[in-house]
Amino acid sequence: MRLFSIFGDPVSHSRSPLMHNSVFNSLDIDACYTRTELKDGEKLREVFLQKGLSGANVTVPHKEAAFRACDEVRGIARTIQAVNTLVYQDGKLIGYNTDAEGFMRAIESFGPIRTALIIGAGGTARALSIALRQGDITPTVLNRSANRLDYFKAEGIDTYLWEDFRASSYDLIINTTSAGLTDTELPIPRSLLIELLSQAKGAVDVIYGKETPFLREVKLSALPYKDGSDMLLAQGVLANYLFLNGEYPTEQIEPPMKYSFLL
Repeated sequence: MRLFSIFGDPVSHSRSPLMHNSVFNSLDIDACYTRTELKDGEKLREVFLQKGLSGANVTVPHKEAAFRACDEVRGIARTIQAVNTLVYQDGKLIGYNTDAEGFMRAIESFGPIRTALIIGAGGTARALSIALRQGDITPTVLNRSANRLDYFKAEGIDTYLWEDFRASSYDLIINTTSAGLTDTELPIPRSLLIELLSQAKGAVDVIYGKETPFLREVKLSALPYKDGSDMLLAQGVLANYLFLNGEYPTEQIEPPMKYSFLL
């Protein structure tokens, strides 16, 4: 039996086991997918190998640690320097990032977008900023502290701290922080968020499965919005394709994975 897992902290809320096990069951694949709560991201490689995993997904806050854990990094993950999908192949830990493509698929329904404000500066923000730019959308990054902004500055992406930021017009406002995992915390001060939403065309929270405080404010603004479910599905299909070494086309993987969202 091939074993897979998701690494993160927290990880108990993750739908990934349901998604991937639904595919394995539907396609009669001898495999199982579990959750692994990991406090120290630097131990990711050690735990991965101890568990005898064939592959894994990585969520907050360990995507940059996963990049460092790899023997080889492929695709856009090399530029992002953040990995959310790991595959063990020929004795090597190979890293990918499916967040970027998954997100771009998810926002197609918003129509033409030219500018986007990303709130947060972690691994997901890295992925989305590069994906947006490759899709001819200009990203701007807003973060509470400066300690993670060097990457974006090096990439020529405009960055701001709360104290030096003034609200402007952006087509899309994107929350990539973990603030919404609690029921009360907003990713930025409420007054600033309301001002941004008053000038935006839409909003996305990458958190899924719950109405976050961010999305409650978006609803009050009457803007089109999405949670992270569409992105989760799209990146999950791509990850599963990699887990199974391309043995099954994504068109065969997507239906049972999409069905898992109804369970």
